[in-house]
Amino acid sequence: MTIRHSFRNDYSEGAHENILKSLFETNLSQQDGYGEDDYCIEASRFIKEKIGNTDADVHYTSGGTQANLIVISSILRPYESVISASTGHINIHEAGSIEAKGHRISVAESEDGKLTPSMVKSVLDVHEDEHMVKPGMVYISNSTEIGTIYKKDELKSLYEYCSENGLYLFMDGARLGSAIESRESDLEFSDIAKYTDVFYIGGTKNGALLGEAIVITNDDLKKYFRYSLKQNGALLAKGRIIGVQFLELFKDGLFEKNAVHANEMAFKISDAIAELGYGFLGTPSSNQIFPILPNELIGKLSEKYLFYIWSKQEEDTSAIRIVTSWATPVEAVEEFIEDIGEIKEMLR
Repeated sequence: MTIRHSFRNDYSEGAHENILKSLFETNLSQQDGYGEDDYCIEASRFIKEKIGNTDADVHYTSGGTQANLIVISSILRPYESVISASTGHINIHEAGSIEAKGHRISVAESEDGKLTPSMVKSVLDVHEDEHMVKPGMVYISNSTEIGTIYKKDELKSLYEYCSENGLYLFMDGARLGSAIESRESDLEFSDIAKYTDVFYIGGTKNGALLGEAIVITNDDLKKYFRYSLKQNGALLAKGRIIGVQFLELFKDGLFEKNAVHANEMAFKISDAIAELGYGFLGTPSSNQIFPILPNELIGKLSEKYLFYIWSKQEEDTSAIRIVTSWATPVEAVEEFIEDIGEIKEMLR
């Protein structure tokens, strides 16, 4: 049977047509290199306005793993570790990039992918003296690797606890658009800038060809950051390629529009699945949802659609991961929903 659509991730497609058009139209414009071109400068201005902090520093990298390892390795001392949820991307899916830079990941167990002050405290309580690594940073993702999001009070309390205990708070924003535009969210960009020391805005998973924008709000972390970018191969001679894309994403609200569409497609699916009586791993909050379905139904669905089987739940049920994107067609979502209902009836 022909595969109708892939729900495996939100980077299967290339880029939004506005971005491709802008890249073409600016192609022959001669610009300075290494992020000092007009497009990076203008994109950074829009980002600073969006977050309500004109003193922030903005830097561009090609991808999320690169952003994570550069931010973390540039900030921590050789004897310091970074605290992450057990589900954290740096802990599970980055091939030991943080450890390769000489820093241990101190893991806190988390069922919903989020960290709380008490979880961070449990790690600090264990690391008592100079015979162990000293936690120096807390790493969080928003949205998390299992689709959950941080509320304003959660982020604020975590940031305040980190500040009181000499820890920097770093937010991985690979899917920040989806998190902010979630129907469950009460966070604004300005809140994130206020309640983190450094974060990044993901373009790769929200309509760009590639690219993430690292935003540093803590003055203590700004100096010499470009040296870290250069040393790690992230100071691109043609940095304009990322600058053009972020300028297009932020000048007229395309970043938000893309995220809204991705979320709406995910919520359309999750609402329909809930109506059919099935549950989820966590509350559907972003463009990643994790419905728990009978294995037989999953098998039938996989004949027409691509998705990941996330985890076994009971003997005859599993959680699957469904991810929608800025480009997910409404028709594909409606057909997917219809097929789930039909398969459920057929299996009764």
